[in-house]
Amino acid sequence: MSSVQAGANFFQGLVSGVVDNIDSILIYGLPMLLFTFLLTRSRNTATEASLSTFVKVKKAGLTEPASLHPLIDSNLCIGCGACVDACPEGDVLGLINNHAHLINPTHCIGHGACKTACPLDAISLVFGTAKRGVEIPILNPNFETSLPNVFIAGELGGMGLIRNAVEQGRQAMEAIKSAIRSGNVQAPVDVLIVGAGPSGFSATLGAHEAGLKYVTIEQDSLGGTVFNFPRGKVVMTRPVMLPIVGQVKMTETNKETLLQFWQSVEKKTGIRIQYQERMEGVTKNPGGGYTVTTNKNTYHAKTVLLAIGRRGTPRKLDVPGENLPKVVYSLIDPEQYRNQHVLVVGGGNSALEAATSIAEEPGTTVTLSYRGDSFNRAAEKNRHKVDALVAANRLQLLLKSDITEIRVNTALIKLANTTMEIPNQAVIISAGGILPTPFLKKIGINIETKYGTP
Repeated sequence: MSSVQAGANFFQGLVSGVVDNIDSILIYGLPMLLFTFLLTRSRNTATEASLSTFVKVKKAGLTEPASLHPLIDSNLCIGCGACVDACPEGDVLGLINNHAHLINPTHCIGHGACKTACPLDAISLVFGTAKRGVEIPILNPNFETSLPNVFIAGELGGMGLIRNAVEQGRQAMEAIKSAIRSGNVQAPVDVLIVGAGPSGFSATLGAHEAGLKYVTIEQDSLGGTVFNFPRGKVVMTRPVMLPIVGQVKMTETNKETLLQFWQSVEKKTGIRIQYQERMEGVTKNPGGGYTVTTNKNTYHAKTVLLAIGRRGTPRKLDVPGENLPKVVYSLIDPEQYRNQHVLVVGGGNSALEAATSIAEEPGTTVTLSYRGDSFNRAAEKNRHKVDALVAANRLQLLLKSDITEIRVNTALIKLANTTMEIPNQAVIISAGGILPTPFLKKIGINIETKYGTP
């Protein structure tokens, strides 16, 4: 074969190879390029949305999570978005520059689904932040405190999610049964349960099922903190396991549905809960066990379970007339205030939710009074709702104001250098609560302050 023919064959083979490669690129490369383009555009859109939310939240000063929340290791995070998709709240986590970020800290309520979903274990669940510590009782794995035979379950121990609080109440009662069996303390009550919220209710069912001599006291109503949630609030998103009852397959459950279910369980099982009874003291007895004093009685118990939450006792204004029957410290049902003049006091989410829900009832006149100059502790959606109702003349907003006196048919409010008197048939004080931490320290339970640590 001549050199000319050989060259021609080589060139023909080269062209054929190029054509074959072009065909491969067209078949495989273009779809891959299209996928990469769409993925990049999607991530850029997600980043823009997440960054926008993060900037708004930071500007509003809402950067400190209330309880248990995710801490993301940027060195391990690959930006897959599994944690974002897993979060039931929907707007807590977001992707910024291909890494997960906590973009809406105050909306996080400690589900923990993000940690479970992360494929590289880049997420830890922690309490507090470097700027704001959270005081948490030191507990053993069986929920026992530094006081022998005194246990804590639920929100007081840092676990605010209803599903987890219910499970802790169940597990704590299992530990209490073991402590009673192995101990030799003589007392008429096996276990004194303080609180009938999610953990206390679950623990009470466990004690009843086991045939223990128990006493359950609740200073308010069945449900504890849940009872004081706004009407219609979604409170549970996954099934739970209750003693006696078994698995409760409820999803997207609101406050009313859950409370009705608990009330039916209370009635069917015959469990005993003593309402409107408030714990006032816990004293360790020389021979073992504890003396628990309340506003109604004194009990001698082998063990104590504290399931009192972190809300504590409602904070009062200490003004004349606060003891009038028209003054309450939480909203139960907005409908009861129809056609009334209502004064709501406070600047947190509970105050704003109370004021806005009542303002939407027919015939109501609502005044929202807050001593601060802005609602920097409240969620953005609640602040926007207040602004909308103020603009529609459905709500009167008085910032930098103080209640000086509550009268039978009016209320006095100090605003700048003047005092105004407004017609009033009901007052709702949402000024927060006195946390039980000082009480825990007083009776000898060790507390630690968490600064962004598990």
